[in-house]
Amino acid sequence: MRVEIWSDIACPWCYIGKARFTKGLAEFAHRDEVEVVFRSFELDPGGAKGVTAPVVEMLAKKYGRTLDEARGMEEHVAATARAEGLTYLTDGRDHGNTFDIHRLLHLAAARGRQEELLDLAYRANFGEERSVFDPEVLIALAVEAGLDEAEARAVLADDSAYADEVRADEREAAELGANAVPFFVLDRRYGISGGQPAEVFTQALEQAWAGREVREPAAAAEACEPDGACAVPQA
Repeated sequence: MRVEIWSDIACPWCYIGKARFTKGLAEFAHRDEVEVVFRSFELDPGGAKGVTAPVVEMLAKKYGRTLDEARGMEEHVAATARAEGLTYLTDGRDHGNTFDIHRLLHLAAARGRQEELLDLAYRANFGEERSVFDPEVLIALAVEAGLDEAEARAVLADDSAYADEVRADEREAAELGANAVPFFVLDRRYGISGGQPAEVFTQALEQAWAGREVREPAAAAEACEPDGACAVPQA
């Protein structure tokens, strides 16, 4: 069975959702027969390459909040991430265009190292003071994931490298009706939107495996929408 996951490195609920999916998959009896494929989705495709802004300032501007209120929003998300065993920094992070990251993830997929690079990029973006929008940081992450440094540099130097693959993923997301991420598609029979609890993923995997129609779709969960808007749990 194939599970496809559309996500973006800039999306906190993708970070949390992947952790929850991994836990749900671990409880699935046929987990060793599940192929997981990660697809590209940009929250801010119109953002200029190389231009970044602090996450807290971006949130304050987007939601019309003060900086203190925006920090509070980040703390809520951080608490959710930490409850899943994830590291999450609320200060010192930046936000920007993720197209180059997605291109490198497609290179990693071609070399069988996609999930390794994805996990490293999530950790760098949310849990470490390393900007994934810095090309040298991306190269270091690629090497850490097991990719060839020269090949990774060549991809970043050529804006057309794997660009078609990223755009194809994004077109497919639109065709499937995915307007927020994370978005999970199980064997092209069942779609799940948002960072659902682990048990929801386990149940969905079981239902998809059995080939039964789901009686009731999973309720909407926290997700991030294009332009970077992310649902934030309220106090």
